[in-house]
Amino acid sequence: MLDPIVEFIKGVFRAIGRGIRLALGGLMWPFMQAGRWYTRRGWIVRGTVALVLLALVVLYGYFFYVTQFWNNFNVDYPAALAQARETSAAGEPVPAPANAAGGVTQTQQSCKPSAIAAVSADLIDFNVNQNAWISSMLMSKAGLFGIEWRNTPFFDNKAAFQLGINQVMRRTTTELVDTLGRVRGTSQIDQNLQDARTAMSWSETAWYIGWRGPTRPTPSVYREGMEKLRAFNAGLEKCQATFDARADNLMQFLDRIAGDIGSTADILRLRIEASDAGWFDLRADDRFWFAYGQLYAYYGILVGTRSDFAAVIAERNLTALWTRMEANLRASLNVQPWIISNGNESSAFFPSHLATMGFNLLQVRSNLVELRGVLDR
Repeated sequence: MLDPIVEFIKGVFRAIGRGIRLALGGLMWPFMQAGRWYTRRGWIVRGTVALVLLALVVLYGYFFYVTQFWNNFNVDYPAALAQARETSAAGEPVPAPANAAGGVTQTQQSCKPSAIAAVSADLIDFNVNQNAWISSMLMSKAGLFGIEWRNTPFFDNKAAFQLGINQVMRRTTTELVDTLGRVRGTSQIDQNLQDARTAMSWSETAWYIGWRGPTRPTPSVYREGMEKLRAFNAGLEKCQATFDARADNLMQFLDRIAGDIGSTADILRLRIEASDAGWFDLRADDRFWFAYGQLYAYYGILVGTRSDFAAVIAERNLTALWTRMEANLRASLNVQPWIISNGNESSAFFPSHLATMGFNLLQVRSNLVELRGVLDR
């Protein structure tokens, strides 16, 4: 009586087995044909092909390593700066150190350097020196058999994170040139800051050879931007450069940051509306890590801003609001899921990490708008 049922089940499993064999055969067929072709060639051709394959294995092995291991990743990287709270603004003269007799040492006057510029230089160093810059690597451009890595589940998280940091560097260097590093709009632009902004505007995917011929790779240009930021700070420390720590400049800087964060939150919203595939959304991870990179960088930049505008923050009684904003930023960096899911917000099985990140972005933006409102009174 059960024989027909048993035969039916056996037939189903035999069909599944045949399907698996056919699928594997289809996948292996190109390699088998290539193997037959390879064994029929001479030693010169076989040696050349072997060297090419070995080079691909080495390059992809290195690419795998640099994309999976994040050197010196530390969400508390501005901790030392946060502990050294000061009341003077960037660019203001600092007291000369006392000598052994208790008197003041007669040395050249020095001024307080900019924490914003210092953090920016450190973040660029983190992106291109302490870690390999992924987006301009040859294997990153080659993709997976011609498919861009961002359209696959592999090797794109670190690149998106770095691009998020770089977005903040572009915004920050622009504000340093246009407002923070000069007095009003009629004074001369600082050349070091101008060069830093130009460097950070360089293509994020440039290799040694581009569409128009030989070019400079992205990491080397960004390193120049880092050195120019440090040169600006060296000049500021010698009181030979300008940092205009006024309340209206701070208000404008916070406006620009809030706008940047709001734009990223909207990108997350569009992705949430476009898909609810949960863990199978191949574009959710790069959206998430781009936003995470922005928050990671803005955490340090805003801690540095508190140092550079210490006098304004104290004068306007912004200390409590600023501390809360920093706490919200730091808490948002605790969200580090192993796999990014873009599920329906009502789903019981697929979390929505993009919605969580969007909430964190908007919470920080709300804090910035609140600070800006107090400054505008």
